[in-house]
Amino acid sequence: MILSIEQVGKQYKRNFWGLKEANLQLTPGVLGLLGPNGAGKSTLMRILATITKATTGRVVWNGVDIAQSPDSLRAVLGYLPQDFGVYPHLNAVEFLEYIAAIKGLDGGSARKRIEALLELVNLTDARKRPLGGYSGGMKQRVGIAQALLNDPKLLIVDEPTAGLDPEERVRFRNLLSDLSGERIVILSTHIVSDVEAVATEIAILNQGRVLIQAAPETLLREVEGKVWEWVIASAELQTVRQRYQVSGVLRLSEGVRIRAVSAARPTPEAQAMPPTLEDAYLHFVSAGKEAARA
Repeated sequence: MILSIEQVGKQYKRNFWGLKEANLQLTPGVLGLLGPNGAGKSTLMRILATITKATTGRVVWNGVDIAQSPDSLRAVLGYLPQDFGVYPHLNAVEFLEYIAAIKGLDGGSARKRIEALLELVNLTDARKRPLGGYSGGMKQRVGIAQALLNDPKLLIVDEPTAGLDPEERVRFRNLLSDLSGERIVILSTHIVSDVEAVATEIAILNQGRVLIQAAPETLLREVEGKVWEWVIASAELQTVRQRYQVSGVLRLSEGVRIRAVSAARPTPEAQAMPPTLEDAYLHFVSAGKEAARA
C-alpha cells in the first residue's frame, strides 16, 4: 500500500501557487503534516481527497493516477475536513446512516458498522442526542466515525483538534494512534504536540513547499547541539527575538529564560539543551524561509 505524491503543485492565481513541487512517499502509519497556517496543508489534503485537481504533477495510489481514476481511491478513502459540519437536528445514528447511504453501504452492514464506530469513539450513550447539542470534541468524534464508515485504507484528518480543550485533544490523538494499524493516516496540523505522540513520520510544509519528510528521530538529530537556554533581562527580549530563532520564553524573578535554536552558542552563559520537535520544526521552517529569500 503506497501513496506517492510526485511534483504536485496547485496554482490559484497567475503568480500564486498554494502548493509547488510537493514530493512525498507514504506507507502504512501516521504521517504528521506540519506547517504554519497558509503553508499549503489544506490544499494538499483536498488534492489527496480528490476534491481539488492538481495543476502540475500527479498523485498515485497503488500504481493508479487518482486524477485519471479517482474512484480507485475514493472507495478506500476516509476524510475529515477542517470545516466538517453536521446536521444539528439529526442524532448521531441518523447522521451516520445518512453518510453511509451516500457512501453506498447497504443498510444491514451500515447499522452494524455504526454501532461499532459509536462505541469506538465513545458516543454510545449520546447516540440519540441531537448533534446540535454536542460539544466540539463530540462533533469531531462523529466526524472521525463518518470518515471510518467504509473502513478506509487512507484516512485524512485536517486540523482535527482546532478548538478542542486539552482533554479532548489528548483523547483524539490517542484515537488516531489506535486507528493507524494497516492503513495510512495523514494528520494535518500546525500544532506540533498533536503529532509528537502519534506520528511515525513527519513532513514539514511552508510557503507551499515540502521542506522535509523524515522520522521524528531524524528531525531531532538535525538540531542536536543547536538548542540553547540562557537568562536575559526583560528589556533584551525584543533584540534576542530578532537575532535568534526563539522557541520558548519563561519569565522568572531574575529575568527571562530564553530557549533558542542557533548553530553557534549565542552567549557564553548559554547552556546546550536536548532538542524537542518544536525546536526542530522552528529550525526547518526558518531555514525554508531563508532558502526562499536566497
